[in-house]
Amino acid sequence: MAEEAKKKDRARWFREMKSELKKIVWSDRKTVVKDTGTVLLCSLLIGACIWIFDYVLVNGVQLLITFLT
Repeated sequence: MAEEAKKKDRARWFREMKSELKKIVWSDRKTVVKDTGTVLLCSLLIGACIWIFDYVLVNGVQLLITFLT
C-alpha cells in the first residue's frame, strides 16, 4: 500500500510540475540581448576595477618591500 501512495505522490508531483512549467513567460529576443549586454558590461567593469585594485596593491607592496630592504 505504501508503494501505491508513493506512485500517486510522484504522479501528482509531475502533474504539478508540468502545470508550473506552463506558467513560465519567456522574454523576447530584444530583452534577452539587452540583458545579456548589461551583464557583460557590468562583468567587464567589475573585472577592470579588480584588476586596477590588484595592480595598485601589488605595486604598493613591492614599493614597501623596496624601501624596507
